Order: sequence, then C-alpha cells, then structure tokens
Amino acid sequence: MYLKNSKIIVVKIGSSLLVDQNKKIRKQWLSSFAKDIKKLRDKNQKVVIVSSGAIALGCKKMNYNKKNIKLDKSQAIASIGQIELMNLFSQTFAKYKINISQILLTLEDTEERRRSLNAKRTFDNLFELGFIPVVNENDTIATSEIKYGDNDRLASRVAQITNADTLILLSDVDGLYTKNPKIFKDAKLIKKIDDLNKDIKKIYIKGVNEYGSGGMHTKIEAAKICQLAGTSMVIANGLYSNPISKIIEKNNCTWFSPKISKLDARKKWIISSVAPKGALIIDDGAKKALKSGKSLLAAGIKKVSGRFNKGDHIKVLDKKNNECARGLSSFTSDEVNKIMGHHSNEIEKLLGYVAKAEVIHKDDMVEI
Repeated sequence: MYLKNSKIIVVKIGSSLLVDQNKKIRKQWLSSFAKDIKKLRDKNQKVVIVSSGAIALGCKKMNYNKKNIKLDKSQAIASIGQIELMNLFSQTFAKYKINISQILLTLEDTEERRRSLNAKRTFDNLFELGFIPVVNENDTIATSEIKYGDNDRLASRVAQITNADTLILLSDVDGLYTKNPKIFKDAKLIKKIDDLNKDIKKIYIKGVNEYGSGGMHTKIEAAKICQLAGTSMVIANGLYSNPISKIIEKNNCTWFSPKISKLDARKKWIISSVAPKGALIIDDGAKKALKSGKSLLAAGIKKVSGRFNKGDHIKVLDKKNNECARGLSSFTSDEVNKIMGHHSNEIEKLLGYVAKAEVIHKDDMVEI
C-alpha cells in the first residue's frame, strides 16, 4: 500500500474538520489526528500538514459571520485567526511530544522556481530538526488574483516541492463517487483511479462537484498535479476520529496512482526550463563525483559562463565543453566567481556570510 512505503507524507485538513457547524473547535478530533501523526513519526515517516482554519478561527474569536466578510477584511481576520490556529496545534501536539513549525505560502512561492527551491530547503531542514511543518496559505497578504482559493491545490504543490510520496486530502466524504452520494442512492465509491483523464469520463461530474467543503473539482485538479509529480494521492473522510489510521485499516477511500516516478518528475521539472541562464565548467574530479550521484561543490568549478541568479537553471560542462548535467544553482554567478576552486569551509570567509556548501545540490541536478 502507498502509505506504508511513503517516506514523506503531506496531509491536508479543511476548516470543517477543525471547527464544527456550531463554531465549536473539535479538540477531541484534533487530538486523535495528532495521535495518528505520532504513529507515522514513530515509523520514521516525515509529515507536512497543510491546514485551513485561520479565517474560521478568526471569525470565531471576533464573533463574525464568514459569509459577510470582504477580502481585505478577511486578511485581517486571517491574521487574528492564524495565532489561534497555531496555538491550537501547538497545545494539542505538545501532548504527544511533537514539535511543530509554521510556514505561510502564497501562490508565487510555489510557482517561481527560486522561491520553491528556498521552500524545499526549509522543509528539508525542518525534517532534519525533527519538526512537523504546518503550512497555510498566507491569507493575510493573498489577493483574489493570486490566491489558491482552496488548500487542495496548495497541498498538491507542497507535495511537489517536498518530493512527497503521498498526499492525503481529508474531506467530509469517503472519496470520489460515480455521482453525488448525497443526492443519488446508486452512487458508488471509486476505490482507485489510474488514468484520471480516462476514468473521469465515467463520473457524473456535475453532481459530484457540489459536494465536499472544498468541492470535488479542486481535488481532481490536485490529483492532476500529484500524478505529474510522481506522488500518489488519496481522498478520504476526515470526520472520523483517527482518520489516517482509518485509511490504513479500512481503505474506504479513493486512491490516485502517480503517472510517473518521483525521480522522473523531478528531472522533468528541472529540465523543463526554456533556456539555461549560464554554465559552469568543472574539472574531472567534480565530473566523476557527479556521475556517482554527488552534489557539485565549489572546489571542482574551473570557470563561470553567463550571468544567473540563485535558483536559476544552469548547464554543467566538462573541460571539453561537453554538457554533463543541468541543475538549479544555489548561488548567483557573482558568488560562484568568488568561491570557485575553493573548499566549502572557505565559503563563509570569501562571501562574508553563511551560505550552503553545495553550488548545485544533488536533488536539484539531472545528469545528462
């Protein structure tokens, strides 16, 4: 099963799972959810939580009706609710000795290659420190033009950035049905979807779209992103206590298989840049290191060609000018000019500030 073999898991929870229809916080549910997360952690699985709820909790604190709030006001309400949300997570997860951190993202953070590279590094470092990142759309600065509008797609982008194996979308229904189960009694739960474009034609989508707090349409859009990112995705009912344990034990949900492997997806993402901004010429030792799956360090660089920024797509050439790799640079061309040929422990002294050791990290490089 996908979940058991997943090293990195992203879990998305909607505001309806945190706050019930009477505006009461579902503390018991959150506690059972934290228990599930601890079980995953005990198996050395890394977890990211994408959570809605800042606006809902802000409205609860201010005693406002969410439906009547305009965008500019909702940004202020989100700012108030964000502290409530993180306090709720912090207090609940502390009981299970789980440390959490907060990451606020906007659409631009995941769409722009340099920003998404920075975000990936932050996630990786938090995993190393043993913290669980809780991600939220940055509602305090998001405008109607750049908002995700739903956290399903945000969660799929987070899964893509973190190179996650599985995305769990906890909904208020068991999964994807052939029709809307709240209207049609003959609606059947679809257990697995391998080819989204082909299988989706069998579903009465008009009826399906209208159920689920986030709408099933956004979940299908999220599944498309995951399939192309090499990530498996599941839509499951989150209203139960211990919702993740329920997926493992009952498997009464809808699984979406990835179309390609994670490695292929990552390579595709890196190679998909239209035109590399520059090139690095490396020595034979560095070329040999790249061939064995190592990162590119400053010591092996002989020459810098072109001008590029941090996060830009660049070529890696050997001494005969043959292309041997492509990747995303962790430094600007000016910085590489200062540090090339030097040992990694000299970088801070040469640049005057603390920087990464790798000029191109192995995760951000494709051998050619």
